[in-house]
Amino acid sequence: MNILLLGSGGRENAFAWKISQSPLCGKLFIAPGNAGSTRFGTNIAVSATDFDKIKEVVVDNDINLVVVGPEDPLVKGIRDYFESDPLLCHIPMVGPGKAGAMLEGSKDFSKKFMFRNGIPTAKYATFSSENIESGMEFLESMSAPYVLKADGLAAGKGVLILDNLSDAKKELRSMLIDSKFGEASSTVVIEEFLSGIELSVFVLTDGKDYVILPEAKDYKRIGEGDTGLNTGGMGAVSPVPFADSSFMEKVEERIVKPTIQGLANEGIPYAGFIFIGLMRVDSDPFVIEYNVRMGDPETEVVLPRIQSDLVELLIGSATGKLKDVAMEISDQTALTVIMASRGYPGEIEKGKTISGMEDCVGSLVFHAGTTMKDGNLQTSGGRVFAITSVGANIADAKEKSMQCAHCIDFDGKYFRRDIGEDLMKFA
Repeated sequence: MNILLLGSGGRENAFAWKISQSPLCGKLFIAPGNAGSTRFGTNIAVSATDFDKIKEVVVDNDINLVVVGPEDPLVKGIRDYFESDPLLCHIPMVGPGKAGAMLEGSKDFSKKFMFRNGIPTAKYATFSSENIESGMEFLESMSAPYVLKADGLAAGKGVLILDNLSDAKKELRSMLIDSKFGEASSTVVIEEFLSGIELSVFVLTDGKDYVILPEAKDYKRIGEGDTGLNTGGMGAVSPVPFADSSFMEKVEERIVKPTIQGLANEGIPYAGFIFIGLMRVDSDPFVIEYNVRMGDPETEVVLPRIQSDLVELLIGSATGKLKDVAMEISDQTALTVIMASRGYPGEIEKGKTISGMEDCVGSLVFHAGTTMKDGNLQTSGGRVFAITSVGANIADAKEKSMQCAHCIDFDGKYFRRDIGEDLMKFA
């Protein structure tokens, strides 16, 4: 079968790598892809949110399955677009429609969904510019730290955690009045701070049945020791040592099952991934957020641990036959280190020539922000590579990724050297 994968980052590079291994995959097209995805398929210079152009690609290349990587096309309704078009409506797609994508597209919607369905999460309230003074009073009623979340999509940057009440009020005003995150922060969710340790659980569902993929822990802060600004993610580890069978049973019973059942009860069809961002408080799981796609860089450690044919799983999700597909997971550890450009997550310089790729042996190098120009591989984004290694344990996998990170070079390269170290005490 011919498969179209939408997206251009490290997540999509990992998907392309895994999908291309399937005997079910005839031709793989990636739109728009990056310099690394050409190893696994054919890049097509079409934006993942240009639905009319995507239609042309699907029709011209006889596409049999569409896999949506990023959240933007889902929130903007690519599934709805396909389902309303007589030439596209028969083509299976991995990714929910607009209604299901609201789980990520609106923090307020997702919090209300959790409360309606008895899913454990932090207490919260939602505010707009019209009732900003009530928001200020709500902050005064809370204890630090203060958590402010832009309601809409903000490229992973719309969550602020502040220790000072004055700063929290200032940022609330900046979000609601000064449009700090644009339209995304026209509404702001203020919620109770949960103290614990984070992890991510990933579910693939067809709306009735589901499989729980390998869990992962990512590292959002730019600086070592989890300091500095939030980023899209500087590394990830899977499995997560403290997510033992007892904890994961709680996750499934208290969160996964009520989520799938809640969608069904509310008449929201859902075929695709659900990323559940969790906080382990003592020994109990609480939901921080939902995403309606796989995480990045978590995908880069989750997919290498799946030993089954990924395309079989994707088809099962897209066609409502997931219960017929088995999944096998490796018990080895995967660890990803992100190589970023100097200045990330702020202003960066692009177009830096990359060298040393040929010296990186024994690791998977997923391209995130790269391009080819005049025959040279160059940087084109804040996160440039996701270097994934598989080993017997965290220390083993980390050593391999570190060796590779030192081999690859470009002006201003930066990577954290402490990925996974906090988890070694649980191993």
